Amino acid sequence: MRAEAFSAAVSVGSALILIVVSLLGAKNDLRKMEPGPVTSYLRPRGALARTMYDRIANDKVVEEFDKRKWYICNLEMIQDEKLRQAFVQLEMDKETELFLESSSDKSERILLQMWHTLVSSLLKWFLTRTSINGLLSRGSMFVFSESHFRRLLPRVPGGCLLDLGAGDGLITNVMAPTFSQVFATEVSPTMRYTLAQRGYKVLEIENWSSRGPFDVISCLNLLDRCSKPWSLLTEIRNSLVPDTGRLIVALVLPFQPYVEADSWDHSPEENLNIKGETFEDQINSTAQVLQSAGFEIERWTRLPYLCEGDLGQSYYWLDDVVFVLKPV
Repeated sequence: MRAEAFSAAVSVGSALILIVVSLLGAKNDLRKMEPGPVTSYLRPRGALARTMYDRIANDKVVEEFDKRKWYICNLEMIQDEKLRQAFVQLEMDKETELFLESSSDKSERILLQMWHTLVSSLLKWFLTRTSINGLLSRGSMFVFSESHFRRLLPRVPGGCLLDLGAGDGLITNVMAPTFSQVFATEVSPTMRYTLAQRGYKVLEIENWSSRGPFDVISCLNLLDRCSKPWSLLTEIRNSLVPDTGRLIVALVLPFQPYVEADSWDHSPEENLNIKGETFEDQINSTAQVLQSAGFEIERWTRLPYLCEGDLGQSYYWLDDVVFVLKPV
């Protein structure tokens, strides 16, 4: 026990040294460190200062970006007239702004972000990035607000919701108040623990469908991260309440599948074959895929898939398309 305590103390001490030395180097390198065994080994030379300089530049670009573009789609490039009419134009609302403000505030906590970076560099050899984020309570995602959700699904059937690949449950929280029962699935052990702490019943990924049928199933940014997306769509279709059941799918475009675990080359076993050079081209292709899987598109929209930031930037985003689907 003493040896373990000493090892832990050394690890913490080393981390503190890294932080202090980096902070010393951050003051524009005005204070030159005297040569010695520790300083010669670490040699930070203002690494934090350079990181913060890059962050200021990155955040300036983010701040000046026209965020209305997050929600705009060129409907003239959507081939099917019925699909064009199903588009729901959304915009940034207060809930989205609050997430961005919270992300910016959290990313400015320098010591916290340095601690996250240090721990992540050590744990990446043993855990997936998702599990590390769950352990550190970092990297929360945002897809839509409550008002966005109501506009996409104005006639919520109520009853039972299943959120597949729910992550830390932040997005589940947006949908949950509308339902009497909420279930979730998640591969990451740390995220499963977080979901359980939030009060959600976490189902096993091997047999979640046995708890169905479900009134609504959400599959948010999961089809490009699972190994068998075609099989998943089939299982979802068979697990929805007949007639009234609905599926909510979010998908990052351009489509770039990446399987985080259980795939040596991170490639899926099944390919959705979503193609196209532009965002709208890929929407046309995605619509054909979903229809081939036995779904009718009731509504759809374009949204930013937001993620909390770090030392490098206040927050990040990807282009998301969200579909509300009816099984046929």
